[in-house]
Amino acid sequence: MTPIPYEIQVFINCPFDPQYQAMGDAITFAVFDCGFRPRMALEVDDGGQVRIDKIFELIGNCRFGIHDISRTESDDRTGLPRFNMPLELGMFLGAKRFGQGRQKKKVCLILDRERNRYQAFISDIAGQEVRAHQGEPREAIRAVRDWLRSLRPRINIPGGSEIAARYALFLAALPRMCEELRLSRDELTYVDYAWCVSEWQITHPW
Repeated sequence: MTPIPYEIQVFINCPFDPQYQAMGDAITFAVFDCGFRPRMALEVDDGGQVRIDKIFELIGNCRFGIHDISRTESDDRTGLPRFNMPLELGMFLGAKRFGQGRQKKKVCLILDRERNRYQAFISDIAGQEVRAHQGEPREAIRAVRDWLRSLRPRINIPGGSEIAARYALFLAALPRMCEELRLSRDELTYVDYAWCVSEWQITHPW
């Protein structure tokens, strides 16, 4: 298998719960459609590997990172918020700050629902540009596209509205793809979903 180049790998740090799935799926599609390769902790299922080691390995392999810190609500069961996303953002920034060689070339996009909301709960990242998606997948696609476009100024990437329109076409085609895979939409793993996106884009190039 040909290794994926470091320069196109994008670590996606976001919630994995059902309430966030539409947003995560849209971000994954946008990364693929811009010519990059999304990477998530969900893609590796190794019961013998400590989870944080898996995340360190993924971060180490990715030049780019997308970090959505919008999920700050308390868990209904514990009454506590989830801190995985800020933790993994810190790991990514630490790799850039203290890493050697290509690690110092890391670049990240930080997403939140509102542009300056993060100042109330993670003010230490003041100075980082945080982009707002308003909780809307379409806005997340636009933010991801504009950020990735700025990283590849010599390569044309169609606008966020065009990618969002292609995403709607893909979602319309997904039930048929699931049928061919003999899976229901609810049974798709992240690996299944990523495979469907990449296969659809092969048959629907720009």
